[in-house]
Amino acid sequence: MFGTLRIGLALVGAALPLPALAQSAANLTALHGLVPVARLQTSPEGKAALDANLRVTGDIQTGALAQPTLLPFPEQQQLALRDCFITDGNAANLADGLGTTLAQAYHAQAAYSDYKTFTSIAPAVANLIGYTNNVSKADSNSGKYFFANATTNGKHPVSEEAAAILSNGVVTDVFGKAYDRPAGSPGADRYGNSRPFQTLPRLRAYRGQDYFGRPSHSLDWLRGPSQDLVDSPSYPSGHTTYGYTESMVLALLVPERYQQMVARAAEYGNDRIIVGAHYAMDVLGGRATSLHALAHLLANDPAYVGPIRKNPAVLDSATAEADKSVGITDYRALLAEARAAMTEALKAGCGDTVAACAAKDTGRFKDAAANAAFYAATQTYGLPVVHPDLAGRREDVGQRAPEAGHLLTAAFPALTLDEANAILTETQGPGGGFLDDGSEFGVYSRLDLYTAAGKAAALAASRADAGATR
Repeated sequence: MFGTLRIGLALVGAALPLPALAQSAANLTALHGLVPVARLQTSPEGKAALDANLRVTGDIQTGALAQPTLLPFPEQQQLALRDCFITDGNAANLADGLGTTLAQAYHAQAAYSDYKTFTSIAPAVANLIGYTNNVSKADSNSGKYFFANATTNGKHPVSEEAAAILSNGVVTDVFGKAYDRPAGSPGADRYGNSRPFQTLPRLRAYRGQDYFGRPSHSLDWLRGPSQDLVDSPSYPSGHTTYGYTESMVLALLVPERYQQMVARAAEYGNDRIIVGAHYAMDVLGGRATSLHALAHLLANDPAYVGPIRKNPAVLDSATAEADKSVGITDYRALLAEARAAMTEALKAGCGDTVAACAAKDTGRFKDAAANAAFYAATQTYGLPVVHPDLAGRREDVGQRAPEAGHLLTAAFPALTLDEANAILTETQGPGGGFLDDGSEFGVYSRLDLYTAAGKAAALAASRADAGATR
């Protein structure tokens, strides 16, 4: 059995002010991809999308919009309250997507005992989670103050290279200006891009229990003391970036639960709207940021692999001077090592093969049709088209974003990259959304990984069956 790993730090405030840092090449790529939101004020279509963003966000937050959530709305509110806590060290609060049987086996070894201390299922899994999370989080965090007031942390100006992105009709604080809460005005975020709890005409606040079962209130996670987001810019959603990143890591480690983990990622992002912390656009931006970064990691893109990145998940409490950083030159090799370790741990924990245990699920993800319906509702959130010239166009994923196919081949190696990209092209969501401006990043905003994974799994299974009959 693998020994547990413990740390003394949990990053629950992923959206709080950060030290001033220069944006990396990967960060700049993400900023280029996310910048269309800051041009929305320059066109009638963009202004209509901004209006719809506030309206849809408010209707989801209050429950006026009857989404096909996997739980009744009052129960979904309670889950959203628990989901305010980020278990970024071990993905524990996302692991229910593995199904009741595998989740029990996972949580037996990977859990948070308090806000600062957690265990991990295996060293390789800890390294994979830590490195992946830090890559995508860096991209997400680089956008927070950039789009609010063109700084790295609210105060320090961005580099000249980053500042060049803020041209051609780009405006900072687009949400604050659109929703009558400009930066620094009464009730607004001092830096810009005020959050829904600051801009909505009506906010449904509620009580419940936090991740650890302690009495809590939704406002505790908006205005403090659990997390103070009053002066933390909204776009993109850091929680959503985390939720998609680590849900996808679990999907790649346990391909038998790929679709359910994608549904859990969508649910986690949606919960940020329900609690009042984020707009629909924030969630869509966080999703694209996560998938873009993960695909480039899987492709071993030199801009994403190689650098030493701090990894709190590998600090062993029994060792005074533990290695707290990870450098990866071959991400796919680490994924293979982590999958082997994960498989061994889950088999031992559930007492059967991973495939057999994956099928034993009595939780909210047991109904494939319900999962599909919910995921579809979060694909665009019904926001209107901003780029009409792209609305009816099917993007060739292999041409525009060839790395995207790795999101499927890493889980279903029987597929070639060309086949995976063809599936992603066939299943992609509606075009012309606020991020779909013809860029590579815009392609990631359209990916429908739930549907694509179903087709990929079926193709892989058919080849396995054909091979078995030879």
